[in-house]
Amino acid sequence: MINNLHTTIFKNASKTYYYSSLFFPKDVRDDIFILYGFVRTADDLVDSIPQQVEKYNLFVERFRKGYSGDNEDDIVISSFIGMMKRRKISLAWVESFLEAMKSDIHKSKYQTIKELENYIYGSAGVIGLMMAKILKLPEESYTYAQMLGSSMQLSNFIRDLQEDNELGRCYFPQTDLKKFNLKSLKFSEVTKKKNEFRLFMDFQIERYFNWQNIAENGFKYIPKRYRIAIKTASDMYKKTQLIISKNPAIVFKRKVKPSPFSILLQGVKNSFSNE
Repeated sequence: MINNLHTTIFKNASKTYYYSSLFFPKDVRDDIFILYGFVRTADDLVDSIPQQVEKYNLFVERFRKGYSGDNEDDIVISSFIGMMKRRKISLAWVESFLEAMKSDIHKSKYQTIKELENYIYGSAGVIGLMMAKILKLPEESYTYAQMLGSSMQLSNFIRDLQEDNELGRCYFPQTDLKKFNLKSLKFSEVTKKKNEFRLFMDFQIERYFNWQNIAENGFKYIPKRYRIAIKTASDMYKKTQLIISKNPAIVFKRKVKPSPFSILLQGVKNSFSNE
């Protein structure tokens, strides 16, 4: 059962997901709020400055004890455990997510796309799989659900490039930087190599759209009453990348995000669409 805490965590963490999720039926929406209350709490602990390592480790410990049957009075953890058992969400998926969050404590670079994809699976791919369980989608949809989570994560990496710089992280493969003759993605570096940076960002945005297109092949498995919310979030992510593609350096100036009004308007349009 959700309360105001779930709503606050979700709304503060992601306007796109939050406002898109309002188009789900209430029973599904409640479980999605519970899911994001849990994952955003974990994510915030490792993304804070300084990182709250002890609190994160305690969060994981309390989750594992609660899942094993111990009483847990943290509403974020207890409600998530109840939801994941009710929706039959795999414990392995949750552990993959927690392991990915833990890696953010000590890991700041990824050498290859394969290494990055392993991280993205735990940090976002499994969230797509959990969503598929909440929506009761067929197993045939799981590959696409995982890819949708992964594509949105890649979109976030592109959008949040400067924020990750400030955290001392680079979520893009070092082999990609080398390919475009970039030593780093810091502003001081890319201003000296504007053309190389432009080509690098074009490459990442193209990768995002490739992943996104694969993921959208799975929309056929999603009932219309659920697809409205999913498509609305996807549409907003695509619009964000189109804005960045016109001027990649914008990521150093501001965080490109849709307004709540534009998200709700897109949701209404999707409600009347025949897609």
